[in-house]
Amino acid sequence: MKRLLLLSAVAAALSANVQAQTKENEKWVAGFVEYYATDQSETGLPDFLDNGVGFGAEMGFKFTPGWAARLELSHLNIDASPSDKSGNRLGADVLYFLSDDMLYAFGGLKFTKITDRDLMANIGLGKHWDVGNSMKIVTEVAAYQNLDSGESGTHLGFKLGLAYAFGGSIAMSMPKDGDNDGVVDSQDQCLDTPAGTAVDSMGCTLDLDGDGVINRLDNCPDTPAGTEVDSYGCKNDLDGDGILNTIDMCPDTPVGTKVGAKGCSLLLDTDQDGILDDVDNCADTPMTDKVDANGCSVFVEEEVSTNLNVSFGNNSSIIDNANNAQFQAFADFMERFPGTDAVIEGHASAPGDADYNMMISQKRANAVRTLLINKYGIDGARLTAKGFGETQLLDTSNTVAANKVNRRITANVSARNRVKVER
Repeated sequence: MKRLLLLSAVAAALSANVQAQTKENEKWVAGFVEYYATDQSETGLPDFLDNGVGFGAEMGFKFTPGWAARLELSHLNIDASPSDKSGNRLGADVLYFLSDDMLYAFGGLKFTKITDRDLMANIGLGKHWDVGNSMKIVTEVAAYQNLDSGESGTHLGFKLGLAYAFGGSIAMSMPKDGDNDGVVDSQDQCLDTPAGTAVDSMGCTLDLDGDGVINRLDNCPDTPAGTEVDSYGCKNDLDGDGILNTIDMCPDTPVGTKVGAKGCSLLLDTDQDGILDDVDNCADTPMTDKVDANGCSVFVEEEVSTNLNVSFGNNSSIIDNANNAQFQAFADFMERFPGTDAVIEGHASAPGDADYNMMISQKRANAVRTLLINKYGIDGARLTAKGFGETQLLDTSNTVAANKVNRRITANVSARNRVKVER
């Protein structure tokens, strides 16, 4: 009985985790061998059955993302005195799959016929180890409790088998939003927002410093309480020259300097850029431009870039969402910078033949290239599709999650853009 209680506690603790992604409607069939360990506290009792081995088969069906049921039939050979015994066991279990879609807890009923007909309850833990091509290694440990009168011992079973899975579809759980502000926790930068508080797209209070300017427009998010601010959330007159920031073309005028209506020194400065005419090499600088010591507009070169990240199903080169906004954004970038070219890289997961993985990754890259040409109007001469197969894995752990990450398309393109710096 102690064995049964211990296994129950472990199963209850593990079942607190719920899967983020799993399959439903999946079916499987399996064959297995089993080592059966009887309760040694019953040694010496009449008809005592010692340890034994067995083999059998099972068939299961996952009817929700987390729950499944199965039927099992096995044959057991048990050591006994004066002669060994053998018999059959038939039963059914309900299984609950935990966080990784492989580990599970189960419980059920078994009918056995060895020396007598017995009804037994069982609970246990097991795991399906994915080895690719729909094949899984099955490992289990279970505790059996006889429900018939006259026997109180708890027996253990250790199972090793091979299963073939088929059918099923991916099901996603709802993302978590701990503070119920409408922003999921994975994107929420303020996880403890009080109930009912209006938040921005990052899950934070819309105006943290209370100056009347929401955070995403506030260039001075830590303005002291009571400070009069402009539309950018900053003090109305940063340099204290009496000209509001919104019209001050010289926002850094030294304290005490006499200024004109645009906030610039009244000394001769025709273009009001803060550089006196006698040293100004660019006398007609637009008033919106930041200037250097010579009074000329300051330019910077910015590196701008965009990228594509497209995932695919197992053994598939079909693009599930050809209308995804990232394709249009990628096409817009290449139209804006006509001197750029892009290499569309196809990658595959590790399971399977390397030559096949190279072929499927090339097909995926070709599919994205064709979509960008035919649907989004990018010149094909600027796009190159190249498959890398399994040669550049992002995750080498060979799990289901790793295989999903590794099946991908990536494309990166960058350009340099010369822009004026504003004051």
